[in-house]
Amino acid sequence: MNDLEILDQINKLLDDDDPATVNTSMRLPRNLRDAATLAVDHLGTAASATMLTAEALRYSLETAVMEATLQAHYQQHPHARPTLAETALAMAEQDGSPLATQPAKINQAAQEIAVRFPHADAEAVLIWAEARETMSA
Repeated sequence: MNDLEILDQINKLLDDDDPATVNTSMRLPRNLRDAATLAVDHLGTAASATMLTAEALRYSLETAVMEATLQAHYQQHPHARPTLAETALAMAEQDGSPLATQPAKINQAAQEIAVRFPHADAEAVLIWAEARETMSA
């Protein structure tokens, strides 16, 4: 099975409406079990701790499939991958940061931070840009 077939199979399983369940033996850290019980009992997060666990597993699988699909897309179309500056600008816009209206400053910060910290992410770029703003004020 290749990667895309695996992703398709996972999606089919996640989309399946079959109500059948299986009994599993899962060892959970006590603190997570207790936190899940409190969340169910007092926050109404799910019908039961088991349902909360199943929903968390579903969410994790859906996220993994989306991330793998995106990476496969970028492998086929490397030019489609956003730059660090583009990602930082999108984050600034989502966060309502004043830097969202200053793409040149974000671009400059992305270039500078990439030299010093090659594995920096968009959040680091925004922090760098904000620090530069503060120092020049």
